[in-house]
Amino acid sequence: MSEDAVLIPDDRAFSSFKNECNSEEGWNLTYNKSGITVWIHILEEEKSLHKIKCRMVCKDVSADTMYDVLHDIEYRRKWDANVIETFDIGKLTVNADVGYYSWKCPKPLKNRDVITLRSWLPMGSDYIIMNYSVKHPKYPPKKDMVRAVSIQTGYLIQSNGPTSCTLTYLAQVDPRGSLPKWVVNKSSQFLAPKAMKKINKACLKYREWKQRHNPGFKPWLYPEQNSLSSIPLSELSIQHADSLENIDESGLSEAKEERGEGSDEEGPN
Repeated sequence: MSEDAVLIPDDRAFSSFKNECNSEEGWNLTYNKSGITVWIHILEEEKSLHKIKCRMVCKDVSADTMYDVLHDIEYRRKWDANVIETFDIGKLTVNADVGYYSWKCPKPLKNRDVITLRSWLPMGSDYIIMNYSVKHPKYPPKKDMVRAVSIQTGYLIQSNGPTSCTLTYLAQVDPRGSLPKWVVNKSSQFLAPKAMKKINKACLKYREWKQRHNPGFKPWLYPEQNSLSSIPLSELSIQHADSLENIDESGLSEAKEERGEGSDEEGPN
């Protein structure tokens, strides 16, 4: 099997992701307030390579609603002020597709984008959504964006009962660039908690919004509703970080208007 061969995650991959979401080994606690906890796992400090894990207990949101909100691309365009552009490219199986996502980075950093293979799996009363970066010949890197690499990013949604759930977000992203330390610090201390709060707020408003926007359309639950064109796996290859341009932004200072504000996302969704 070629190292560039793209594989659709199997049950073992989902189980491995769930285990990492629940593991504490190697993780350093950086934030713990108001039901939101954030950990960082530094991999290569000089390259700002790290993993981030966020966990939030949602007392008024069911696991089903959280799963819908994280899937619903039309709704994301409404609540995610951080998104520049997002769209589906094509489907692979009933629970895997390929999509594009670009997001705003804190000024003065360049904005990032990714092409990812996304897969999802209900596991009893829990759900997993996860992705990793792939290359698609029709969507090469753009001149005005830095193509980031999602090594593995995803969500674990665990039901705590009919109206409560726990959301864990786990991301290992290579932003393609030597980032200044303030970016990593801001991600864990401010951006990640703010992003989790926005997801929770979006969930509380989803039912009302969905009733007015194609309420029966949920192709992540009903695959027969999915009208995306099928993509053969042979069209895709793994996106290796070392094949992309590396941007040195390590000397950049945070823009004044970004202090206390900034983009909400740690990386691709």
